[in-house]
Amino acid sequence: MALDTRPIGVFDSGLGGLTAVRALCRLLPGEDVVYFGDTGRVPYGSRSRETIVKYARQDVAFLRTFDLKAIVIACGTVSTTALDVLAAENPIPVLGVVGPAARAAARLTRSGRIGLIGTQTSVRSGAYERAIHALNPAAQVTAQPCPLFVPLVESGRFRPGDIVIETVAAEYLEPLRAAGVDTLVLGCTHYPLLEEVIAACMGPEVRLVNTGAEAALAAADYLRAHGALSGRAEGGSCRFFVSDRQEDFACLASTFLGRDVTEAVGQVDIGQY
Repeated sequence: MALDTRPIGVFDSGLGGLTAVRALCRLLPGEDVVYFGDTGRVPYGSRSRETIVKYARQDVAFLRTFDLKAIVIACGTVSTTALDVLAAENPIPVLGVVGPAARAAARLTRSGRIGLIGTQTSVRSGAYERAIHALNPAAQVTAQPCPLFVPLVESGRFRPGDIVIETVAAEYLEPLRAAGVDTLVLGCTHYPLLEEVIAACMGPEVRLVNTGAEAALAAADYLRAHGALSGRAEGGSCRFFVSDRQEDFACLASTFLGRDVTEAVGQVDIGQY
């Protein structure tokens, strides 16, 4: 079988996509990953569709300067808004988070009452609802935009006991509790860092769907099915690039990745792409 040692590209509006990188590195430790976080323009979730498509095209254009075998859009907002455009424009596979998360939610729900939290743009797009209803037409999806979650997470305010994030989470999640959802899609790759806070709000009966982890699983399955793995059992590398100060990256990125970031971090003038 042919082996493909080219890296996998991953991008997000900020650092949230590192939750997908963490899962990818765990599932496929022999693969090389190139990550771009558009930290200079985060968050994407409140912007117009035109702006999101423009930014996403630039993000992909930068990543394509590397010889990649696939790109994972580790961003709920871009996946709901620009996946079709990016997939049509690029000769390599472009994979998003919506389909994998929808499949997990449809599989996990017992009552058919599914909650969704995401950015304003993701929720407005209806993409998660369409994907869930395609799998389970009877599902009742209650969606709630959580615009403050991304900036709070990027500021390091995500730990249990932090009164700011706990207050915001309680307010956002109340309609989902009232709707009696038994499964909650964390429709943004930043949200897994809030898993403890969200779980405490929702209670132990509610199952949480980690979009970054589900996207990584789907990407691993895709590459395996298409004979595009490196063939290495371990030893894969990660390269990190951001569009804002590199100094701010390592500390918070270590939290997202669950390990210390010792690699050099490159800064990119993304407006050039």
